[in-house]
Amino acid sequence: MKFDLRQNALNIVIWVLLITMPAWMNAIGGYTQLGTQVVIMGLAAMALNFLLGHTGVLSFGHAAYFGLGAYGVGMTIRYLDASTPLGLLVGVLAGAVAAALIGPLIVRRRGVYFAMVTIAFGQVFYFIAVRWNTVTGGDDGLTNWHRQNIDLGLFKINIMDSAIHFYYFALVIFALAVGLMASILHSPFGRTLIAIRENERRTRFIGINVNFHIWMSWLVSCTFMALAGALFALQNNFVDPHSLYWTQSGIFVIMCVLGGMRSFWGPLVGAAIYVVLQDYLSSLVSDYWQFFIGLVFVAVVLFFPRGVMGMLRRRAVE
Repeated sequence: MKFDLRQNALNIVIWVLLITMPAWMNAIGGYTQLGTQVVIMGLAAMALNFLLGHTGVLSFGHAAYFGLGAYGVGMTIRYLDASTPLGLLVGVLAGAVAAALIGPLIVRRRGVYFAMVTIAFGQVFYFIAVRWNTVTGGDDGLTNWHRQNIDLGLFKINIMDSAIHFYYFALVIFALAVGLMASILHSPFGRTLIAIRENERRTRFIGINVNFHIWMSWLVSCTFMALAGALFALQNNFVDPHSLYWTQSGIFVIMCVLGGMRSFWGPLVGAAIYVVLQDYLSSLVSDYWQFFIGLVFVAVVLFFPRGVMGMLRRRAVE
């Protein structure tokens, strides 16, 4: 019961902080767009952690699906129809379809071999984005498009010009995605994923199709990642091949490790730490901010191997 009360209190604190973020973020010297980036990157890190932390499978190719979601929404608005909801749908479908097709080709691999294969497939999408200049814009990125207001009939949601409105638009989508993610993890399917993480051999011996469950976990993870990528593109009204590059996948892994891979909210905390540190340090030492973030990451790995949330949970138990 104590653990449940503690978990419920943590959930309430996190949601209160997210809902009121535009107010207190500005009060401490931040800005609304930074809060939006925390929410979007938090969703991306939690999407990766669905596979990494809850299934125990490491991927260094998730940036590909983040980028597919970003290019999907941008290309839809620019070339097909200036509709934000349609762009989001196409972006998510692009990532989901790619993950569904690639998944069966890689689910038999484990450990570093799985990670390397995901990098290889991710780089394929990266080079397509770089070389297909006439459609993607190549190295210059996809420009000349802009997120559109949402018309609900009786009223419109102004997400074009209002940073606060777009923040809450992203937060609503984040809440729906996180709620669905939590429901999946608390289902029998989610419990099976945790069993695979803890002991794949025993899970296989009791008759569970491990490869199928890993493929499904991969598909769910990449779909949520594509949703985060679509929101990221909408925030910036721009997308370039860097969002597909394997180093972006490494950043998502760092976020998960910083916050705590075994915690549901850990990746969100890790994303907040990374995004805020990046913004603050890049304004102070523009050429060396990655060095200092690297030092923070090394310190966490050495002294808090379960991340910030793991450290807080251990101290609460003590």
